[in-house]
Amino acid sequence: MSQGNLPQNSQPSVSAHPANKPPQGYTELEAALDQVEQLLLRLSPERLAKGEEQQQDRGDRPTSSNASSTKSSGAKAASARSSQSAKLPQASDLLPASSTTPQNMDFADALLQIRANLSRVLDSYDHQVEQIQQQSAQSHSVASITQRIRQSLDPGEILNSTVIEVQQALQADRVVIHSFEDDAGSVIVAESVAAPWRSLLGERVSQAIAEQRIAYFRQGHYRIVDDIETGDYSPELLELFRQQQTRAVLVAPILRDDQLLGLLSVHQCSGIRHWQPHEVDLLRYLSEQVAIALQQSRLYQQAQQLNADLEQQIVRRAEQMERVLKYESMLKRITDKVRDSLDESQILQAAVQELTLVLGLAGCNSALYDLEEGTSTIRYEYTHSIPTFYGRVAQMDDSPDIYHQLKQGLYFQFCSLYPNPQRGRVAMLACPIFVDANSSEGMEQAVLGDLWLIHRKEYVFNEFEIRMVQQVANQCAIAIRQARLYQAAQAQVTELERLNQLKDQFLSTVSHELRTPIANVKMAIHMLKTAPSEAKQKQYLSILESELAREEELINDLLDLQRLEESVFPITVERIDLPNWLPALVEPFRTRIANSQQTLEVSCAEDLPPLVTDPTILRRILAELLNNACKYTPKGLSIALDVSLQPPTEENGFTAYTIFRLQNQAEIPNADLPHIFEKFYRVLQVDRYKHGGTGLGLALVQKLVEQLSGTISADSADGWTSFTVKIPSR
Repeated sequence: MSQGNLPQNSQPSVSAHPANKPPQGYTELEAALDQVEQLLLRLSPERLAKGEEQQQDRGDRPTSSNASSTKSSGAKAASARSSQSAKLPQASDLLPASSTTPQNMDFADALLQIRANLSRVLDSYDHQVEQIQQQSAQSHSVASITQRIRQSLDPGEILNSTVIEVQQALQADRVVIHSFEDDAGSVIVAESVAAPWRSLLGERVSQAIAEQRIAYFRQGHYRIVDDIETGDYSPELLELFRQQQTRAVLVAPILRDDQLLGLLSVHQCSGIRHWQPHEVDLLRYLSEQVAIALQQSRLYQQAQQLNADLEQQIVRRAEQMERVLKYESMLKRITDKVRDSLDESQILQAAVQELTLVLGLAGCNSALYDLEEGTSTIRYEYTHSIPTFYGRVAQMDDSPDIYHQLKQGLYFQFCSLYPNPQRGRVAMLACPIFVDANSSEGMEQAVLGDLWLIHRKEYVFNEFEIRMVQQVANQCAIAIRQARLYQAAQAQVTELERLNQLKDQFLSTVSHELRTPIANVKMAIHMLKTAPSEAKQKQYLSILESELAREEELINDLLDLQRLEESVFPITVERIDLPNWLPALVEPFRTRIANSQQTLEVSCAEDLPPLVTDPTILRRILAELLNNACKYTPKGLSIALDVSLQPPTEENGFTAYTIFRLQNQAEIPNADLPHIFEKFYRVLQVDRYKHGGTGLGLALVQKLVEQLSGTISADSADGWTSFTVKIPSR
């Protein structure tokens, strides 16, 4: 094995003589050799015939007529001369016995010496011709290989072309190229192998062996190993060659600018091989050409990548400009809506729709906060590819980390670690709708709600998009603030109008209700003075008592309602056995119901547990409801009172309730139903003077129910009106 540093950037040497032309003087030397041989033959005429035979043996040697023969001709000529030297007679054989004088012997010896010298010179010339022809063929082969290597800018094509050409040029069993990887050893990336030897393409070499090779070949060394068994390889590398069926190797580094790009390795697997100098030169030269080609390929790829990057930057810049224009247009549309409209719903719905379309979201929604209840309710939404969450209510306490940050006026984005059952895995950006504390005059809270943007799971909102969403949230906050201030102002105006109307209605009703009994009292007193009989006196006294009771009831209702609103109404709690207590309450209404041709059904279970409450307040509640039912139920129709027990459940806080449900066949219009518990409110379709009353009855009932910690509700449909009173059982 030999090793060393080869000269760089040099091509295998080629003789200056053309391959088809013999060296200068070659013809003259052959002519001189023929003359010497003729002289030697003439010294022995009786051996002429033998000399002619010897001349025939020399027929293949180049003569003056065929001095331009090929490499094989030169070889044959050298062989013929060697054979002739063995066959030509010696001096003692050439001279006859009669002429074997010392002078003749010396002359013959001189001729023989001249002939031998001429033969050696011609043999040397033949050898030079053969080398010239080999170098010429190698030069043409190298030029052809170099051209093919440099024809491509694809690294893979360059490497594959190199191993194929080197194997053909050197007639080797296998040619491979190793590529080194960071902290991963080396790998064979290109190969040309002859049958039956196995392929090594893709095989890796350990990091330890790769580091040894890098340290050695980075210095520009090459290896020439005729037989690996006699080389100085480490046991690991020797075992690797044996596994690869390699017996002789020739390795050249692929170096460029002191950077080791790889190794070009030639393997002889069939046996040992004595590598020739021109083979070493060829491999060294081709490794340099491969390094140049790879460098050019990398430069070309870098240029292509740079060009592609520039084009991509231009495209991205154009896209960014387009997005900026779209964002500015969107903000302008939202700002215009904020300026031109005071409708909160219209502005927020436009905002979530614009965000979804401009940013290409899967969906966007806006929720409004109720900080007292600790809830966030989705009120506005626009979806593209996800299910709707409109109307969903979230308890802030269930996600304290999220809502604590939002209530501080901070945004955040995240992706779901676990797939949402409806949305799957998505990326989300949450941004609070935040009112500046310095400009929140008239607002009950600074954080009004939030915006949620939903995108595909791998998406990351950039800083520009986040700033744009914050600007949209600011516009939404301004819109909500303006809309709510406007609504508050409108509500105040409406309330003032309502109060003014109530005042007028109160004055009208109370004055009418107060004056009517007084007028009747005056009339009864006047008639009592002129009554013609005792029966008439009793009748007028009865009217007088009735009108006084009516006046007293009106005044008491007004006073009771005032005390209830001031929460100073006295409560006396007793234990009530409803199955026995209820008939006494209902009995006074039966005569009235019979006179009106109505029917009354009372349902109360005998096993109903006792109710602990104020019996006076409960009696007044039920009496007022029964009185209204009798008053507004047409003749011939029905009234029903049902009493039941609602057992404790988790939904009602594990509290049992006694339910009083009073139904009558008289329907209240939907427009009037929400107002029936307001003071002095009368249903417009009912003639209040025909039925009488001040409009205080149901308002008083509601306050009395609240005194008992209960609730009352009303519904009306299909010709029936139902009042439901729920009193907690203690």
